[in-house]
Amino acid sequence: MKFGIATFVTDEGIRPGPLGRALEERGFDSVFLAEHSHIPSSRESPYPGGGDLPRVYYRTLDPFVALTAMAATTTDLLLGTGIVLLPQRDVIHTAKSAASLDLVSGGRLLFGVGAGWNREEMRNHGVDPATRGPLMTEQLHALKALWTQEEAEFHGEHVHLDRSFCRPKPVREPHPPIYLGGESGAALNRLAEVGDGWLPRGHLPIDEIRRVRAELADRGRPDVPTTVFAVPPEPAAVAGYADAGIERVTFLLPTLPESETLTKLDELAQVTRVAQGAR
Repeated sequence: MKFGIATFVTDEGIRPGPLGRALEERGFDSVFLAEHSHIPSSRESPYPGGGDLPRVYYRTLDPFVALTAMAATTTDLLLGTGIVLLPQRDVIHTAKSAASLDLVSGGRLLFGVGAGWNREEMRNHGVDPATRGPLMTEQLHALKALWTQEEAEFHGEHVHLDRSFCRPKPVREPHPPIYLGGESGAALNRLAEVGDGWLPRGHLPIDEIRRVRAELADRGRPDVPTTVFAVPPEPAAVAGYADAGIERVTFLLPTLPESETLTKLDELAQVTRVAQGAR
């Protein structure tokens, strides 16, 4: 079992460079950063967590910039997006940003992607919420082509890429692992088709995670690496994920000033030690 951190890096909390160094010093293997380009004032889409939208959603740094800063202060920490809202992004610029981060970090990118929930946010990017899933599937095929082909080309219903050169290529071969977020039927179909790993959220029951992994095995995708996003920092809960064959769990780190962040990380590192001892 591996242990990582999921968090929002904002302009009000610890800076990404010191955060990355602190994570590596405490033995965490990875970090996954959330993304929101902006939050429309209308607030039409309800927050999935219930209640008011937390302040951190309004203030996230660009994940590729923040993870690059973390790469500069670490040597082994895996650098994850948790998640990139791919339908809202230009696929060519995203391919270059991701490959550049993978290059400068020495092949440490974990590329977590999802379709998103904020409908007015995606509409501002010119995306029809009703077709964001099929769009993202095609974007992932196009990304793989841009990362792996010298002259990349892709033509679908939503994405068209004429023969093009795009460098740098990622260090990781054939490309950084693509972790699909989401637990819906459509998300799991996308995972089976184009994903390398699964990034379910911590509220999903362990029995459901077992069921999905068994279904993936039946579809010819056995042992899909699974990282659970934001699990409770409780040794008993961690033990349950380990018994289910989960590759990694991440704990949600609140966005805090540097001194408070370091204290919280010490507490979470102690949870990992207790959980490892219980195994």
